[in-house]
Amino acid sequence: MSETTVRIQDDLYQAVNGEWLKTAVIPEDKPFTGGFADLDRDVEKTMMADFRSFAEGEKTIDIPEMRYAVALYKKVLDTKRRNAEGVSPVLPLLEMIRSIKTVNELNAAAVDLYLRGVSLPVQMDVDTDMQDTSRNSFGIQGPDIILPDTAYYAEDNPAGKQLLAVYADMAAKVLAYTPLTAEEQKTFLDDTLAFDALIAKKVKSRLEWSEYYKCYNPMPTDEVAGYAAPFDVKKFLENVYGDKAPETLIVYDPKAIREMSGYFSEETFLLYIHWAYVRTLLRSTACLSEELFALGRTYTRQLMGVAADPALEKQAYLMASQAYAEPAGVYYGRTYFGEEAKKDVVELVKKIIETYKLRIERNTFLSPSTKEQAIRKLSAIVIKMGYPDEVKEIWTKLKFEEGDSLLEAMNRIAAVRRKDMLEKLFKPVDRTEWLMPGHMVNACYDPMRNDITFPAAILQKPFYSLHQSVSENLGGIGTVIGHEISHAFDNNGAKFDEHGNLKNWWTEEDFKAFEALTKEMIEQFDGIEFHGGKVNGELVVSENIADNGGMGVTLEIMHTLDKPDYQAYFINNARVWCMKAKEEYIQLMLANDVHSPHELRANICPRNFPEWYEAFGVTENDGMYIVPDKRISIW
Repeated sequence: MSETTVRIQDDLYQAVNGEWLKTAVIPEDKPFTGGFADLDRDVEKTMMADFRSFAEGEKTIDIPEMRYAVALYKKVLDTKRRNAEGVSPVLPLLEMIRSIKTVNELNAAAVDLYLRGVSLPVQMDVDTDMQDTSRNSFGIQGPDIILPDTAYYAEDNPAGKQLLAVYADMAAKVLAYTPLTAEEQKTFLDDTLAFDALIAKKVKSRLEWSEYYKCYNPMPTDEVAGYAAPFDVKKFLENVYGDKAPETLIVYDPKAIREMSGYFSEETFLLYIHWAYVRTLLRSTACLSEELFALGRTYTRQLMGVAADPALEKQAYLMASQAYAEPAGVYYGRTYFGEEAKKDVVELVKKIIETYKLRIERNTFLSPSTKEQAIRKLSAIVIKMGYPDEVKEIWTKLKFEEGDSLLEAMNRIAAVRRKDMLEKLFKPVDRTEWLMPGHMVNACYDPMRNDITFPAAILQKPFYSLHQSVSENLGGIGTVIGHEISHAFDNNGAKFDEHGNLKNWWTEEDFKAFEALTKEMIEQFDGIEFHGGKVNGELVVSENIADNGGMGVTLEIMHTLDKPDYQAYFINNARVWCMKAKEEYIQLMLANDVHSPHELRANICPRNFPEWYEAFGVTENDGMYIVPDKRISIW
């Protein structure tokens, strides 16, 4: 062993991934590489080749909705037309925004603007009602801000000032393409930044949003309308729903609504109009000329530390596969996901759920009544594996005209999606909907449906393979499965019952014990120095609880194997988290992501379990050691 070799007992992540980190090259159009990103890149290559074959007529399209996706793909590739059109496709919409001179005119046009994707003084949607997940409810919150989080607006935050300068420079250059005079361009930009600064004083921070159960704040529509005035919320609802307009709204961000006069009023109306104009223009650049596309991504490139935009063909694939996500995911799943693998992973999920129940039964801080409720919730979890059996009807409606510009096509698609979403208010919740398409390299738990989704694309090495050992698969996809199941019992998910309803099913004493363990998890990560910054333990606690639970339950299964290989288990788990990222992206994630940095996910979680110490003979003299009374195992 050379002097430069990292001992696995001192740093699991570096010992497993160190050599790879030295040579790995981050693609110019990506902020990071490794693990999830490498799988995503491979899926992109495969799907891009198929889209190319579809577009050139070399492959037959069996899924009807994929024809629309391929037609959109071709529109992105038609740079001759896009470049000739320049900024012109968005000008009618911009002129419509600019022509609105009073709040009354805004209120009259609000539904039309909403369907066209123009930002209103509030954001509104229809989603599952947290307290009765059989039905939908109408939600409202404040507008988006330019910077990643409210903390960036602090006077002592140099990153925020730098990013706003980049945004302002980008916006100024794009505004120069419009018919506005130079003086008007400056006014519109200044007003945009001024309006954004007002919003930032009222909306939730990332940390506040991370406690998503606190989004459920029912409020009478009349009361919301009083706060929102002069923007007429009731008129908007009546124009959409007529005499069926909801009498109660769910306020996701109460402060932003109650203090809405702090950013939207008769006095700030012109600031809002200019803000909406600039936001619409910048959002549209993705569908305009190549030059405007590149200009419009300046801020994102700076934010992520990305050197270049994706090549044109990748842009076309990404836009088409996102606009038609479910058809593309079903195509990927049917084409590349084997039924043998699907059956194997479903059995693994069932085994992990049953093992989780055993761990709940042996739990030392829960009373019998709470254990019973937790096991009932586990029994009700729905497994969504690979891809949906069929494409939902909504995707057949996402049509556009052959003669449409790319922007017109995308706006038609978006308008149909928004209209469909609004129409769900009086329809029962469709629990068969998938939150993620089959070609996405990810996984998730939905607290309001109590289901777990594992897209086909993640079920590959190093996460999973029929050719990997059971120990390796448990350290890979097994911990991911256990992680998602554990979200049912993290600091957010624990507040929802087996039907996904926001309901307290705990005894008061039991929940206090859980909160004490949650506090320990916060403290285990809080303040860890990383790339010049520090981890916010409170921001990342839900994901750390899930990581901890995922490892705990899969290690339990390891004990049942004939020949468990604990070293292979921990090594593959560390391999899953390998990532090399641009510094800008690292800083962005450290400040805003609810997940801990990958290196810490690989290195902190194992230290909580005795199997780690036994597998590699880790002692108090090693870097990967935590004293026994600081080790945490919640689930």
